Amino acid sequence: MTRNYVVRTFGCQMNEHDSERISGLLSADGMHVVDNDDDADVVVLNTCCIRENADNKLYGTLGHLKTWKNAKEGRQIIVAGCLAQKDRDLVQTKAPYVDVVLGTHNVHRVSELTEYARTRGPITEIFDEAVIDDHAMFPSALPARRETSYNAWVTIQIGCDNSCAFCIVPAVRGREISRPFADIVAEVEALAEKGVTEVTLLGQNVNSYGRDLSLAARRLGDDRRVQPQFAELLTAVGAVPGIRRVRFTSPHPKDMRAETFAAMAAVPAICEHLHYPMQSGSDAVLSAMHRGYTAERYLHRLVAAREAIPDLAVSTDIIVGFPGETEANFVKTLEVAAAAEYDYAYTFIFSPRDGTEAALMHDRFVDPAVIKDRFERLHIVVEHSALLKHQARIGRIEEVLVEGLSRKDAAQSSARTRQNKLVHFVAPQPLRPGTYATVEITGAAPHHLLGRFVELIEPARHITRIPVLAG
Repeated sequence: MTRNYVVRTFGCQMNEHDSERISGLLSADGMHVVDNDDDADVVVLNTCCIRENADNKLYGTLGHLKTWKNAKEGRQIIVAGCLAQKDRDLVQTKAPYVDVVLGTHNVHRVSELTEYARTRGPITEIFDEAVIDDHAMFPSALPARRETSYNAWVTIQIGCDNSCAFCIVPAVRGREISRPFADIVAEVEALAEKGVTEVTLLGQNVNSYGRDLSLAARRLGDDRRVQPQFAELLTAVGAVPGIRRVRFTSPHPKDMRAETFAAMAAVPAICEHLHYPMQSGSDAVLSAMHRGYTAERYLHRLVAAREAIPDLAVSTDIIVGFPGETEANFVKTLEVAAAAEYDYAYTFIFSPRDGTEAALMHDRFVDPAVIKDRFERLHIVVEHSALLKHQARIGRIEEVLVEGLSRKDAAQSSARTRQNKLVHFVAPQPLRPGTYATVEITGAAPHHLLGRFVELIEPARHITRIPVLAG
């Protein structure tokens, strides 16, 4: 009898991509994906540990799932991802009815561990490092079941060698390892043959991609310079026939190089959008965070990017209330945010994560009331910049990639511009997700644009997956 599963994902794009692989592996093992817990025999929680409330969210969800599991014989609960990697045995200590706990380095083992737990009982398996095997190490080398068929994430790198004081990622994702160049290009070529037209290159620090590969080559006698190969990778991926759009996330400002800007400007498929995480505008706070750049250097490279890449949209991440942040430090952040004129910003209140340096700075924690006030003031600045950027696009004709119907108004279609801006418009006929069209921008808000359909450029050409129930 076919067993059913559902995967719930918490966190970033890397987690969502891992969930695609978990789903692909379970489907390859003969299981069938369903939309809700009631129809499932297996529930997978792919967890995140970036935010403090991630713990509460996981264990609260597990509390509800205990009732779900007890309602039917043979049901299983699997906890995967970053929080599983961090908490390890604690997961089953807090929730002994969990069947499988696996971390970030053994996603490839999900089917085997599920069967092991079904026949032999609960298991926690956490690897401290990635397995040195391409098909196990890189999520993109595993089978996938994607939620959309016109775009795809492609892992180019796992882990992170930086030591940002606030970040738990190096502890749960491990050291930085770049995927072989040719393997990445081959995957993109295979995706393009299936009708995928947009790819997003994923890594914790994408613009340092290839530094470890060139270092390894040098140790074997190659006299090449040890340097990143990200610009070359962008160029190669952008040249794959059928790929109309290339995106990437996330880069690190300290590793941002002129070669990357040049590639973005020269290769038509590379989208005019740069996610450029600032985190703080204060040099003192940046130093305490171990970010490796100053506010002046950050802005200098931002100016260089905009000079090199016409019509570049820029987004960012900013943390408010990092331990020791003074009012003067925060004012610097407001000043840099205003000077940067971001198209949009992801703003966060500092959240101490066990296992990070910043979590130990108890005596320097900022009063929550002060943080709340600062957060609201920052919100005003970034929302103002976003609205001005969007208003400046009114009257322009934009190429958009249709994502589907608007969640708020089914009479409208939603799409993305090359600058990653969300546009809502009324289509003259139903448009499949993956369709390219042009729209005239007619209205603006801080988080979206309004448009008028102009012309169909290219119909969606990907193959639509039709679920087949086995029984």
